Amino acid sequence: MPASPFGRLTFIFFAVFALILSLPADSAKAEIGAYILIDAKTGAVIDQKNATRKWYPASLTKMMTAYVTFKAIREGRVTLNSAVVQSKNSLSEPPSKMGFKVGTRFTVDTALKIILIKSANDVAVALGEAIAGSEAEFLAMMNAEAKRLGMTHTRFTNPHGLPDNRQVTSARDMAILAMALRRDFPESGNFYNHPGIRFGKKTLRSANREFLLRVPGANGMKTGYICNSGYNVAASATRRGRTLIAVILGAGSGLERTAFARELFDKGFKKRGRGQKIASLTGSSGNPPADGYCRRNKSPGAKGYMAQYDMENKKTRGLLAFAGAGNSKNKEVDPSGYTLANGKPDWAKILDRTLGPRRVVYRPLQVSLGKPTGSPAASKNGASATAGIPADDIPAPVANPLRRAKLEMREKLQKPAVGSTAGAIPQTADVRPGAATEVSQAAPGSIFRKGLDFSVPVPAPSPRK
Repeated sequence: MPASPFGRLTFIFFAVFALILSLPADSAKAEIGAYILIDAKTGAVIDQKNATRKWYPASLTKMMTAYVTFKAIREGRVTLNSAVVQSKNSLSEPPSKMGFKVGTRFTVDTALKIILIKSANDVAVALGEAIAGSEAEFLAMMNAEAKRLGMTHTRFTNPHGLPDNRQVTSARDMAILAMALRRDFPESGNFYNHPGIRFGKKTLRSANREFLLRVPGANGMKTGYICNSGYNVAASATRRGRTLIAVILGAGSGLERTAFARELFDKGFKKRGRGQKIASLTGSSGNPPADGYCRRNKSPGAKGYMAQYDMENKKTRGLLAFAGAGNSKNKEVDPSGYTLANGKPDWAKILDRTLGPRRVVYRPLQVSLGKPTGSPAASKNGASATAGIPADDIPAPVANPLRRAKLEMREKLQKPAVGSTAGAIPQTADVRPGAATEVSQAAPGSIFRKGLDFSVPVPAPSPRK
């Protein structure tokens, strides 16, 4: 420390300046709509931003579909081997889907694995029909559980999360649900901690795979995406016997939500969860984003990922680096360390430097139709949803209001896609990180509908737009 007052002031100025430059860029947080990090055991809030702002849950919805199903199993109303039947109503859902033929029977166990890993929308509806007798009755169960758990900002209008602007939640509420899923049904971890599934000759990767394979202690839980929500994730990790849960809503890409989650966990495990409890977060901090959120909140791109999340350069930055602070910033976005010879991004290096190297070998979970027993749940009128009806004639159950109009709209939107891959995300190795993709090119088996199975098209606009 210089002896003169002027020298001390100069030193302090440069030290503060260097500290500001050395801190991780906060521009990432500006691109995230809302997030929360909690202690899974105590519910203490470690970090949050806009945690009570209403948001669209997308496929995080399927955590509640699973929760209601696990509760039905615990109460003895169904078992993991109970039958789920693909109905016309469930098959009408857009991809991501499995596309089983109408009348195909599979077990509750298989359905849970498919919706939590593959995130198939048609199976989510079929599972709801099997548990409650109809989609409408299953939705009533979902909303009743949300109310009981204290999810004050949440309303469900479907069991999968496809676009419906009436279906809303918040980061706080999704964290409450994630905490309840882990607490009330510890066995559920065996369903959401896998990076992919293998069904026959098909291998299907989870959109959460890189988080599960790379982040220390990662063990779940669920991703989601529709245009109006951006990229969402409910993630969990356990280190040294302590589990944290992060919910991130509105990221610009799959990699951004994963890298931001990794950063939250790295910082969160260094803190103790002595803050306010999640249940005490009340009120609402805003309405959901306007339609077309994904078009306004773009992916940061390779340079943006490295500027915000590169762990290698952040290790070398510190308070005493002020003498070359400007150069340090330039090095952080220098493309030479993460580009190929042709100038294109080297995604393998980017993933290693933003998420860390793979710590777990990728092994997809083997899934089959199983050996279902019994018939799906009876509806309130006492009749089984499918008993005695030929498979091809299984009717669409009475569903939630406006359901029929939505199905007609979706049918019109899907017609051009039948027999082609127009509008689908290319199933190649060049798909950007974080997207749910099919990695096997084997021809689908007879239980799949040609043209619709396993394709992942750009989501259709909200029916309410």
